[in-house]
Formats: sequence, C-alpha cells, structure tokens
Amino acid sequence: MRDLSFEIEHEKWLKKHLSSRYGERKDALRRGHGYGNRLFAEKIWWSLMGDFTGLHPEYEIKDWRGRSYYVDFIWTLGGHRFVFEIMDYGSHGTDRTKYRLDLNRGLFLQAQECRVLTISLDEMKENPSFVLAMVQSVLAPYLAASQSGSGTVYRKFGKIERQLMRLAIRHGRTVYPPQAARELEIHKQTVVKYCRKLVDQGKFRAIPSGTSGKIYRYEYIGTMQSPDLL
Repeated sequence: MRDLSFEIEHEKWLKKHLSSRYGERKDALRRGHGYGNRLFAEKIWWSLMGDFTGLHPEYEIKDWRGRSYYVDFIWTLGGHRFVFEIMDYGSHGTDRTKYRLDLNRGLFLQAQECRVLTISLDEMKENPSFVLAMVQSVLAPYLAASQSGSGTVYRKFGKIERQLMRLAIRHGRTVYPPQAARELEIHKQTVVKYCRKLVDQGKFRAIPSGTSGKIYRYEYIGTMQSPDLL
C-alpha cells in the first residue's frame, strides 16, 4: 500500500521545484527524477525525515572546469551540504571516461566541503533498512546539533547502548544477544546487561519466548532519527 502522505508531499515538493526552474534546469529535473531517485525519496528520505525541507532534486553544480552537471540530490542544513547520488550497476557501463569523470566530480565536491553519499540502487531495493540506517548514522550528529541550538551534541546513552540501538536498526529493530555479542566483540552477558538497561530506559522491549517466557531477543522501539543513536 502506498503512503498517501508521501504521495501528496512528494508531488507538492516536485511541483515547487519545477515551477522555480527554467530551460535546461527544468528539463534535467523532468528527466532525472526517475525510478531510483523517487525510491530514495520515499524509502529513505521520507522514512527518515518525514518532510523534504532543504532537499533539492537534480541540483545543478559547476565542476572544476566550470561545466554544469546535476547531482541526484543535495540537502542543506545551515552551512553543511550533503550530496546523494543513486547508482545502478549499469550507470557507467564500459565507459571508463564517464566512470573516471564521476569519481573526479566526487573528489571535487569533497574538496568543496560537501559530504558525498553514493547509494546502490540494488541495495536500496533489496535492503532499504540498511541504507536507511547508514544515512541516518551519517546525518544524526548534524540533526542533533541543530536541535540543541548550540552545535554541541549531548549524549544521553553510553557507547555500548548506542551500538546496540544502531545494531537493532540494521537488523529489523531486533537484537539477539549472542549475535550482538559476536558483532560487537563483547561478552554475551554484557549485551544482556545493556539490553536490560535499555528496557528500563524505554528504548528496548523484551520479547518473551513461547510458554516459557524466557527472553531471547529485544526490540528497539525508538525512532530512526533519534539523536540518542549518536
């Protein structure tokens, strides 16, 4: 089932950008905002942010030679700029020149103090929760700093607690202590100890098993964009 809120806000956002563009910039948006970009807008951006504030589709940038090209998305927050490029397997084909040029443009953008996130279209289709978690991890410090108003991130949870919350997001919101212990390279009882703390703090829910009621897994019940994940 389609998310009607997304459908409405996405159409409004796209119309707003189309109405403010002319010539090649308008044509670039019509051509470029296709399946992969729309999928990112819905499955990643909308799921994470719930709005399109500061996000610009098919954004024109001048490269080091002064030539125009268009990145899939750019997001601005204060003085920070994040570029998102959606790549499918055939993006470059066998064209080594295009491949080299795209890499050079990525380096140029980094030199211009842009964060560049290149996202696999196949991964986004098959494993959107992973892509969502990774994008959230990159953006969370900036969102938290903007919310604090001071530019300083205050951490409410310890390192292991934050690792467990992020791990839960990567695994469909579920943590199994033996698996978590292997991934985090800590003792299983340490994982259980911190999972119980997170239950007490309202971030995890213990899931009882069958008739025995034993706890073998925990569920993360926080939000994907919580600054507590930092």
